[in-house]
Amino acid sequence: MIILNFAHPLTAEQRSQIETLTGETIDQVINLAVHFDNAAPFLPQLEALMAQIPLDAETWQTASILVNPPSLNFITALLLAELHGRMGYFPPIIRLRPLNTVPPRYEVAEILNLNAVREAARARRYST
Repeated sequence: MIILNFAHPLTAEQRSQIETLTGETIDQVINLAVHFDNAAPFLPQLEALMAQIPLDAETWQTASILVNPPSLNFITALLLAELHGRMGYFPPIIRLRPLNTVPPRYEVAEILNLNAVREAARARRYST
């Protein structure tokens, strides 16, 4: 499995939690620094971010890819649209939740299967 990490680095414990939840081994983590300039248009910044990902068209469409999205909702929305276009489906994403610790720590809460959510919504659309 390839993890596209658009957030803070994942700890060894978080990686282990991901492998347990997915039942897959993490083969590669691609860490991508996300910092968009709010005063500039986002689409060119997204294009520059995507250009940093070293995956070819075949890998985009065939590899097991999991996404740790950035925290800013506008960037995440653009990113998911771009990934759907490249992959042909919405990728699953990692949901982290804070632990009640000082300093702050996070654990993997769940893997959200966005494509399953989409398919279920499509079924509801046609049932009404």
